[in-house]
Amino acid sequence: MQTIDKIDVNRIMQAIPHRYPFLLIDRMVDIVLGEEATGIKNVSVNEPFFQGHFPERPVMPGVLLIEAMAQTAATLVVLTLGEAFEGKLVYFMTIDGAKFRRPVEPGDQVRIHVKKERHRANVWKFRGEAKVDGQTVAEASFSAMIMG
Repeated sequence: MQTIDKIDVNRIMQAIPHRYPFLLIDRMVDIVLGEEATGIKNVSVNEPFFQGHFPERPVMPGVLLIEAMAQTAATLVVLTLGEAFEGKLVYFMTIDGAKFRRPVEPGDQVRIHVKKERHRANVWKFRGEAKVDGQTVAEASFSAMIMG
């Protein structure tokens, strides 16, 4: 299995079409092509969603944690499949067993580990877990289809 130590946000933006304010991973590390990877999100008080969620006590929306898992997985898939798939759209098909354990707040660094459960044709299924300081904050299984 081929591994990549890390990639930066510029390489992530080559792989997937997401851009600010919806690009939710800043870097990826510990990449094992076709198998697993860890995305990193540095949560800043300047995130646009904090203006309304919630002004008195900023909390990162749980659905955005799931989206960060999906972006990590999509980048892994594109890195695995190669340049021909760069910038292709990846659509959610299912989200199962989503659980949110504790709030993610400004100043947190979220480490998003995704692991492939299976892959058939252009459909990939992953298990994702987001952690802050080693403590699980969210988890889910999800599947997505890459549009060729």
